[in-house]
Parts: sequence; structure tokens; C-alpha cells
Amino acid sequence: MNSILGHVVWGTFLLAVCSVIHVALITLSIRAMPHVVSWERRLGPHLRIAITVGTAFAMVVGAHLVQVSIWAIVMMILGKFETAEPAIYFAMVTYTTLGYGDIVLGPELRLFASFAAVTGLLTFGLSTAFLVGLFGRLVFIANGPQGPKL
Repeated sequence: MNSILGHVVWGTFLLAVCSVIHVALITLSIRAMPHVVSWERRLGPHLRIAITVGTAFAMVVGAHLVQVSIWAIVMMILGKFETAEPAIYFAMVTYTTLGYGDIVLGPELRLFASFAAVTGLLTFGLSTAFLVGLFGRLVFIANGPQGPKL
């Protein structure tokens, strides 16, 4: 992995793995939604929406934490971090594209690590689309085709 091509190939591979995991976890959360909604039928529609969206939000956050953990583990395997805390911190800051700059990799892994940011950008977009779609559908179901009752 010492060449630019190696960084691109391995970064793309890890991005693909994380993306597949993210899509799988979102798919699982979609499949779980009917079970969440079934036990809360006795609640009011607004509380049902809040619980359902909250559950979906927690599942999405969990999916992102899994991916950050994968990037952190890979960075530890590559010998850039000896303990989990700085590896997770670096992966989280890179994945979310915050880029504080207090931990910086040397030139040998900068290109590879940038794929963590690309992974975060793509999967955050997917998460946002999922949550907006879910919320819109729930509001439509709760209010009917005539729109919200104000």
C-alpha cells in the first residue's frame, strides 16, 4: 500500500465495505420499523412519530459508529495509533470532516485516510435521505392526504 494507487485501491475498498454495512444497517432498521410501530399503536400519533424517528435516528448513529470503528481499527492495524482512543478520535474527526488538525497523519497515509471523509460524506447523505423520507412518510400517515392539522 505504499503507492498512490495502493492508497486509492485500499481506500476505495474500505469505503465500499463501510457503504455496504451502512446500507445493510439502514435496511435492517427499515425492516424493524413495523415492529417498533406495532407496540406503540396505543400512543398518540405525535408520540408514535417521535419514537419511530428516534429509533431510526439511534440506528443510523449506530451505523456511523460501526464505520468509524472500522476506520479506527484499520489505522491501528497500520500502526498509526497504539491505543483505541486516539484512533477512534482521529477516525471520527476525519469521518465527519471536522478535521481539527490536532492529530495529523504523515504523508504516507494522508491519501488513504481521506477516504474516511468521503465515506462519511456519502453515508451521512444516505442517512439524511432515509430520515427525511421516514419523517415525511410518518407525518403523511399521521395527518392524511389533506395535510397537517394546525
